[in-house]
Parts: sequence; structure tokens; C-alpha cells
Amino acid sequence: MAYDCRRADFFTDQLMAALRVADRGDVAIPDMRGAWAGEMGQTQFMPKSYYQFAVDFDGNGRRDLIRSAPDALASTANYLRGYGWSGMSWTNGANAAALAGWNKATVYQQALAYFASRLVE
Repeated sequence: MAYDCRRADFFTDQLMAALRVADRGDVAIPDMRGAWAGEMGQTQFMPKSYYQFAVDFDGNGRRDLIRSAPDALASTANYLRGYGWSGMSWTNGANAAALAGWNKATVYQQALAYFASRLVE
């Protein structure tokens, strides 16, 4: 995708980030399988987000968003916090910017907000 002329700069940055994730020892390159646009792991991080927000929550020395549920969930929380998630209810509008930073598609923002509201019921 880095050679796709439509978004070469974006995907070249993603490729370099994926190599940094591998170099850091979090995931081996053969294990970096993902969706069509390059998302990796249980909560579908792009490589730049993986490199920036992934945390080692299970304490094994690696940030493994593919095989470690604790790492994946804690990293997702860290990601949302990085985009301004306040920890308050989404219904008051406090987290609208965080949801928009997480995903530009309104349908995904609404789905996450709906799921969050159901969790507190």
C-alpha cells in the first residue's frame, strides 16, 4: 500500500512504524497480519498508533496487541486517552473529540458510544 499513489505518504509512514514495532520486539514480522488497510491486533490498530499507544499491561516485556487481551484492552484505553477521552460518560459530549480521533467514520463513533451506554446499564 506504500506504493499506491493515492495515499503513498500515509502508508509509507505506516510501513516504517510497523518496522519500528518489530524492531522494538513487540511482534515478529511474520505475525503482523491484519485487515486490508493494515490494521493489526484485537482492536485493529494502525502501525503508527500501535507504536505510539501500545502498552505492556500483562508485564511480559512486549506490547502484544495480537495475542494478549490485557495488552490490547489497556492499549485501547491508552489510545482513547491520547485523543482526549475524559473518563466521563460519552453522553455528555465530553468524549466526542476522542471518538472522532479514534475513527473518522461517524457510524463507528456511534457504535462505540452505544456500546458504552449499554455497559453502564
